[in-house]
Amino acid sequence: MSEKKFDFYDFEGLLDKAYEELPENVKHHTSRFEVPPAQVTIAGNRTIIENFVDIAEAMNRDPNHLLKFILREVATAGTLEGRRVILQGRFTPYLIGNKMKKYLKEYVICPVCGSPDTKILKKGRFHFLKCEACGAETPIQHL
Repeated sequence: MSEKKFDFYDFEGLLDKAYEELPENVKHHTSRFEVPPAQVTIAGNRTIIENFVDIAEAMNRDPNHLLKFILREVATAGTLEGRRVILQGRFTPYLIGNKMKKYLKEYVICPVCGSPDTKILKKGRFHFLKCEACGAETPIQHL
């Protein structure tokens, strides 16, 4: 087999080589990243997020991590029951939606390339947001 040689000025060849080296999950990422809006119901002095686990799965995150973030942000207690979360207190759908967006920005979207294809890694005492698209590792605050 002969190895393919690349001319420094062969832009198409260099582009093909770069594309070949992309991870498989990035190459075939055809669907747009979409997180379902929170379905919030207020029942008495409780707020219920009906599709909580669906939201966490769309973000590719552990529902318990997302729950811990939401509880800290709204300063209340809450429990995960099945696929929904019950929060103590009355919170508007607008507020819950803003907290979900804040979580996305801090713990899901890569600050370098904007890709949602990330995971949270622990190295020693520190936590990092590792992007599977561009390879960037950004330090994040652990919950």
